[in-house]
Amino acid sequence: MADSLPHRAGIIPPGQHGPASLRSWLATFIRRHRLAPYLLILPALAGITLVLLWPLIQVVIYSFQNYGIQQANGVLPTQWIGFANFTSIFKDPEFWLALRITVLFALVVVPATLVVGTVVGVLLNRLGKKMSIFVSTAALLAWATPPVSASVLFYWMFNPDGGLVDWALSKMPHWLVGNSDWSQFNWATTNATAAYTVIAILVVWQSFPFIAVAVLAALKTIPGELIEAARVDGATPWRSFWRITFPLIKPIYLVLLLLSVIWDFNIFTQSYIITGGLGNSNEFNLGLYIYDKAFTFPPSFGLGGALALVFVLILLIVTFGYVRSSVKQGALT
Repeated sequence: MADSLPHRAGIIPPGQHGPASLRSWLATFIRRHRLAPYLLILPALAGITLVLLWPLIQVVIYSFQNYGIQQANGVLPTQWIGFANFTSIFKDPEFWLALRITVLFALVVVPATLVVGTVVGVLLNRLGKKMSIFVSTAALLAWATPPVSASVLFYWMFNPDGGLVDWALSKMPHWLVGNSDWSQFNWATTNATAAYTVIAILVVWQSFPFIAVAVLAALKTIPGELIEAARVDGATPWRSFWRITFPLIKPIYLVLLLLSVIWDFNIFTQSYIITGGLGNSNEFNLGLYIYDKAFTFPPSFGLGGALALVFVLILLIVTFGYVRSSVKQGALT
């Protein structure tokens, strides 16, 4: 009687028994409904849900709560406070200062990275094969350098006590570098402009190799006959690049621009090391500001979650606006 239940339910066809028949039926069912691709990506989806989706849900929940170290340890109960965390953020002048520093930094660094990477990519395209491989490999070493190591290196270079940059500037004529006493100039603590000048140089140095290699790969897809025809017609290298090369690789620039904006908005390690930590709130970007509000004593995980959501929303607005304008212009289809 019990053996007939699977047959009555339609799980195993009549006349077939045992695990082998069940496996055969499952294989047939998967092939019939074309479920194999979904089963293959199921472990990856489970991992993404566990590692990314569940923490994201927790952040969203915390952003509407008064949740700190005491609530995490069970000393005090969790309180739902609605949009109080978001109200506190928008009323804080430090948030608007950090947002302004972040936006200005991105407005300077993103174009600089794209320009330097494009110039290097064009130069690599003009080199021979062996030299191009050598130079691109050497440049990628800067991109592969861990942010902590690169930040410590630049901190030493711009250190007021024997740093290479201050020593070199002190040896230059005043008409070229100004009348400041560069021998003891402290780039990290003088003001936000000086600190983020160092950070901008560091970020461009680490980011341009990726742009250069991407541009080089895009240039390799352009038929040489087009460039040769433009040269025969008397086009200058700049006009040839602007009228022929750039329109063909414009979709690549869309991706590179979006990645650069996201990366440069998320600068934390470089700014934390170069500015010396959280000592000066006037030098906070959004990364430092979120870290300060979420984890410094007393920590407020709810406020940190609200800040993270605001940060993501800003990036989504920037990304959506740029993609929409690019679609209207025909750069992305």
